[in-house]
Amino acid sequence: MKRNLKAQGIDGIQGEFGIGLLSFWTVGEELILVSPGADGKTYQMRMRKGDPRYTVTQRRTLLPAAGAELTIAPLLPGIRHFSGEKIQWYLASELRDRIRNTGVTIEVVDRQARKHFKVEPRQFSGRLLHDLATPETKFGRIYVEVYLAEANPENHIELHRHGTRVLADIATLESFNKLPWTSRLMQGIVDAEFLNLTPGTRSGIVQDERFAAFVQGMRQIDTQLTALIEAQKKAEEEQASQQMLRTIQRAFREALLTLPAEEYDWFDVQKRSLRPTTGSAPGPSGNSISDALLVPDDVAAAKERGGQRAFFDFAGPLYSVRVIPGSCQMAVSTSKTFRALARDRARRTVEQAVQFEWRIVEGAGQLENAAAEIVTLRASPEPELCRLQVTARQGDTECQSAAALITVTDSLVRATEPGSRLVRGLPGFTFNRAPNEPWRSHFDVEKNLIVVNSAHRDFVYASRGRALKLRYIARLFAKEMVCRNFPGLPADQLLERMVELSLYTEDNLT
Repeated sequence: MKRNLKAQGIDGIQGEFGIGLLSFWTVGEELILVSPGADGKTYQMRMRKGDPRYTVTQRRTLLPAAGAELTIAPLLPGIRHFSGEKIQWYLASELRDRIRNTGVTIEVVDRQARKHFKVEPRQFSGRLLHDLATPETKFGRIYVEVYLAEANPENHIELHRHGTRVLADIATLESFNKLPWTSRLMQGIVDAEFLNLTPGTRSGIVQDERFAAFVQGMRQIDTQLTALIEAQKKAEEEQASQQMLRTIQRAFREALLTLPAEEYDWFDVQKRSLRPTTGSAPGPSGNSISDALLVPDDVAAAKERGGQRAFFDFAGPLYSVRVIPGSCQMAVSTSKTFRALARDRARRTVEQAVQFEWRIVEGAGQLENAAAEIVTLRASPEPELCRLQVTARQGDTECQSAAALITVTDSLVRATEPGSRLVRGLPGFTFNRAPNEPWRSHFDVEKNLIVVNSAHRDFVYASRGRALKLRYIARLFAKEMVCRNFPGLPADQLLERMVELSLYTEDNLT
């Protein structure tokens, strides 16, 4: 049949090898194919499992049959679990382009499940690459449809012929078992209608001059795809770095709400401060306590631009409250102010209709203005560990903070002289590949950047996972921050500070 059709010049035959027909025995016991002949009569072909012969007989019908009808029965036991939905998925991928190009409608009726499925051509995910070259060969043009997607082991480029899938992954061919075809960043199809298939199978390509021309033609887009993949990877790395930087900076802001602000000062208070809220007391520089830490980045940016806050920038109902700072040291018989930070579920500061109630859970200190947002604690004349707690109420909602830990001591070690602290915004970070250098990071004062050695063995080890890499860079931030905030301290005290800062920072790396 195939030889006769080829002799007549017919090309693009669906099922030209008859593999699906001859493999009916994998589905059921007997096959009956009914089709009209050229003489207007209806004929049927019958085949049985285990019998290489077939019979063709005339079938009596009142009206001529239209089209062909294929019946396989009875089905094998394992096939009974094969659903119409699975058949629909298979055909949608197997005959994707043939269905699209011909406009044929294929419907699957699953009477057992009482469901009706329409076969829709498979849709790829990702960004369609429009600017790819169209490979040309002396045997014809190669159709390429490629989508750039996120890395996934399931991503691959299919090889088609005349709209029918031949290979699920073109990288299984030795000539294409390389980048960019093995990158797992692409989905799509490559259709070469001039390829010759191996007789007796639909998953084999004849390695002839047509295949050689196909391989040569595909080299035209190898370089183009590789460049696009490199650009995609670079963009993803930059996006990941930006997300990592925002996560680290948010973690440090949360940590510095707990730690004493006068000891850790790496914020540009003059630019980031807000006017004091109702009931708040100004700090030494005229700004409310830790205002620089309380301003979300988007709100601060909008204020600097002189713009209005978006609707979702306004705080919602009360959800939590915390004491700022959450941990500090005080000398005996001295006073220190603490602030209650009320927040909604999205960590926005709640300022409207909030009432506060302060109390000392443990210790012998005294409170002044215990019903305000900002309270003054007078330490006891004896060294002790004091625990301070605040309760916030808004309507029927009541929240209680974790207890702030205040160490009251008879001697304090001053880390820096007054006025000598460096006041600057939280730095960003960048990578510098220095494979033969022992340093892990250093702080660029002029650019306000932490330079991370991306070739250091510790960075390479930490890059195995995002969480591990995030913790590693956060510890480098902590190291640089401690070194800049506490110059001149002995090594043991610097290590103590780094442990303290790392503890509170890593608790917020989520």
